[in-house]
Amino acid sequence: MDLKAFFAANPRFAVAFSGGVDSSYLLYAAKTFGCDVKAYFINSSFQPQFELDDAKKLAYMISAPLTIDTCDVLNNPDITQNPADRCYHCKKAIYSRIWELARADGYEVLCDGTNSSDDAGERAGMLALEELGVRSPLRECGLVKNEIRRLSCEAGLFTHDKPSYACLATRIPTGTEITDALISKVAQAEHALHLLGFADFRIRYFAGAAKIQIPDSQFRSIIEKRKKVVDAVNPYFDSVLIDLVPRKSEV
Repeated sequence: MDLKAFFAANPRFAVAFSGGVDSSYLLYAAKTFGCDVKAYFINSSFQPQFELDDAKKLAYMISAPLTIDTCDVLNNPDITQNPADRCYHCKKAIYSRIWELARADGYEVLCDGTNSSDDAGERAGMLALEELGVRSPLRECGLVKNEIRRLSCEAGLFTHDKPSYACLATRIPTGTEITDALISKVAQAEHALHLLGFADFRIRYFAGAAKIQIPDSQFRSIIEKRKKVVDAVNPYFDSVLIDLVPRKSEV
């Protein structure tokens, strides 16, 4: 099955929209095919502001209707206690809310941007999507990340080369309680580092310190900007560490 066949069989559906590469292409393709499709973005403490900004921008560019709502993930102990299956509980809460909104708008099919490159065996959140009956057209049609980026580029979508981005909760080690204060520190520190020109990096919370993980291509730059990096991150973390193992960028 290809996307056109999926759209023909499902001409009306809701999209769980993140503003990332995959859900953006799915939304664009559905609109282009002529589907009755609506995007739903759930804003939580785990999403930085730029994700919401990108979602708004993309939806506006392709004239897709967009609903923005919230989910208080920090009020759920199954999430804040940060167990190994935290992602399962988080996805369950967020997608349950999207289902409520979508069904209130008359949609009986909900899709997400999971693609064929995503390893279901390593992503606890996928179990929640399966339990909730969420469809993944890109995965069902065998589309991998590189192909989605290529198709997005051909379509003129600004998301085509957007780095893959995991939610802020992934910066906190399993078993460490997730608090609003800690998430806020990570978000602000990453924003400060982004303003210095760094991209596709992570700041991990490590025993009270900020551990910066960067791609191999940016090591020279972070050393040259060492003082600026320390000054940018120090307002949020007392210690600033650099992981000497290069971060492997996701496809």
